[in-house]
Amino acid sequence: MHHYVSDPDLGWELARARPDRRLRPGVVQYRGYRLSLARPRTRLEVPDGAVTLVLGFESGLRVHDVSADAGPADGGTPLRHGSSLVSALRTRATLGRHGGRLHGMEVTLAPWAAYTLLGVPMHEWAERIVDPAELVGRRVELLAEALACLPTWEARFRLLDDVLRSWWEEGPACSPRVVWAWRELHRSGGAVPIRRLAEQTGWGWRQFDSRFRREIGLTPKAVARIVRMHRALRLLSAGRSAAETAMACRFSDQAHMSRELKRMTGFPPSRLLPARMPVAANPLHERIHGRVTSFDYPQ
Repeated sequence: MHHYVSDPDLGWELARARPDRRLRPGVVQYRGYRLSLARPRTRLEVPDGAVTLVLGFESGLRVHDVSADAGPADGGTPLRHGSSLVSALRTRATLGRHGGRLHGMEVTLAPWAAYTLLGVPMHEWAERIVDPAELVGRRVELLAEALACLPTWEARFRLLDDVLRSWWEEGPACSPRVVWAWRELHRSGGAVPIRRLAEQTGWGWRQFDSRFRREIGLTPKAVARIVRMHRALRLLSAGRSAAETAMACRFSDQAHMSRELKRMTGFPPSRLLPARMPVAANPLHERIHGRVTSFDYPQ
């Protein structure tokens, strides 16, 4: 299933597709984009609970770290500048900047699927945004070049399916128990007790923690924090009060929720939420369909 929207007057086009059923649900989404905007663009990207592979065709994307302690006013710490990159699971927000021109594709992955496709232990590069060549050599660069040469988004989506299926067949399999624990954290909204989760896998605590970090990248507790943050942002964006949201997301109180969101995004909800433009007004704003992932730079 493909979805294509564009606004030639404003200078952007966006294409989305569901991956081949044999790759789902681990390979979540394909997204193609071409931007030719009148001015540079800066977006605050909050931790999204996914691994993102960016396949750039031209121009460069600058990514900066955002810290609640250091503050994002100066743009944060430079992390990566280039056309293609891969972002691991993160518990900190980033600023994405470009000069107005950008052309490429993104592949959104559950971290356990990234473990299989890339064949690299996820904890070795957790919290990082890296050049894919650091992890897997030139194969991502060659894929980006091949995609750029194709004439349509549909042809590019087909090539992604073919290449990712071959990578999937060659890669290490993630443990079904790790996949189950990952899904249970999401099903519970991050509220399931981690010790109980470990017990239900049948592993001891040390083995569970070690396997989870190897194949997901972060600890189960860190993943639960991301899941709770996303649920809170979704409810707040839908108009729920801060008090109701804090209770629904199992924070001890409203102040606890505000502190946690600031630690992970760089901003308290009172500054973050006014910077969220309705997705219907500009579908470029959300990198992952159905999730709260991006904001205008808060003022």
